[in-house]
Amino acid sequence: MGEAVRTVAVRSSWHTVESGELGRRMPDVALVERSEEALGNTGALRKASKYVTRGRGDVGLAAWFRQWARLERVAVSLCTYECRLVPGLLQSQGYARAVFEGTVPVAPDGLLEDFMARRMERQRMLFERPTTPFSFIVEEHVFRRRFGEAGQMREMLDRVLELSAPRNVTLQVIPLEAGLHACLDGPVQLLETPKGQRLAYSEGQQNGRLISDVKEVSLLCQRYDTLRSQALNAKDSRGLLERLRGEL
Repeated sequence: MGEAVRTVAVRSSWHTVESGELGRRMPDVALVERSEEALGNTGALRKASKYVTRGRGDVGLAAWFRQWARLERVAVSLCTYECRLVPGLLQSQGYARAVFEGTVPVAPDGLLEDFMARRMERQRMLFERPTTPFSFIVEEHVFRRRFGEAGQMREMLDRVLELSAPRNVTLQVIPLEAGLHACLDGPVQLLETPKGQRLAYSEGQQNGRLISDVKEVSLLCQRYDTLRSQALNAKDSRGLLERLRGEL
């Protein structure tokens, strides 16, 4: 099938089709179904796609984050403190796109789409692993920082409320009036492996650090636990986000 015919048949851009063929981007269910129809409904693509989506790969992830992402997929618990931006696992498409479009140097369109696809793919963990506890502690100012139009802000808050609704997901907000606290050194992520090992991850400008030293990880866990007591509880945090949405 020629390039133009193939693109029209599956109703997707040539770049999207090419990225899927080359393994740079995970094809979504809709694209697989349209491609299957265009190729005669043999069932081959549907069957193959199940195996492709299991091996999610590291395309669309920053090089320094890839090792943590692999650990994240099998962790028995995951905790995230964020003071810069909405955690990737809770971002709306519009918010994620704005973040990626604002990077310096500017990401090429193809790479940007890979970043977007991988970011949305990671979020599936929250629903696919209903017995894995996910904890998020986020500063209130993160949700107040404006981007785009009011509608995009509402979409962002709606997405956060949706993704934090499952019983295995806990979101706590640190209100502006909370003052200084134990995690002022910056964002941090913590996880526990299936073997019971606790690891941490810290990220800065153009780098990330996987922390395995037992004493250092223990200290970061203590700080996170202290921060939990200083943040709003889950119910009050949800109420705060709903009020912020109502102000838009």
